[in-house]
Amino acid sequence: PPVDGCLVERVVHPASFTYHLPDSLSFGEGALVEPLAVGMHAATKAGIRPGDVAVVAGCGTVGLLTAAAVLAGGASKVLVSDVSGTKLDIAAGIPGVVPVDLRSEDLHEVVMKETGGWGADLVFEASGSAKSYESLWTLGAPGNRTVLIGMPTGPVVMDVVEMQARETTIHTIFRYANVYQRAIDLMEAGKI
Repeated sequence: PPVDGCLVERVVHPASFTYHLPDSLSFGEGALVEPLAVGMHAATKAGIRPGDVAVVAGCGTVGLLTAAAVLAGGASKVLVSDVSGTKLDIAAGIPGVVPVDLRSEDLHEVVMKETGGWGADLVFEASGSAKSYESLWTLGAPGNRTVLIGMPTGPVVMDVVEMQARETTIHTIFRYANVYQRAIDLMEAGKI
């Protein structure tokens, strides 16, 4: 909804903000519809093309569901990075996802190895980490599309020269737009 503060036991809002949860989905699965909608909005903004290779920096709920949405949208593989072994273990269980442990691996090196030195077609920043924002710009292929999802807590350094040299197209998102029902439909169909 276009308001903040809905993490409460009860809330009154217009009926148009309400979606039917199919009987085939549990309430637990229903709780994932909102973060999936965020990931789907990011994937939509990126303009996925069949066979794209993507990177998602950040393996939290939104990051993992962004990876799932990107795969459902036609990407051939998604590299996801994090410092949490637990989150990376979850990521490893998703077909098409290549987990990258930032505690022991260099994300740029892994991306270049996985793409034959070309870089990723799509880059998603889902951690909000200032360090992630600083290193993000070397991951994409020429003409890559980068979507900023994670919200840093303050200003971040961004290498404009690197962005220009790679002709990076940058999109930003805040929440989601017109994808909530699609998220439910994909979950109900077992695609995510």
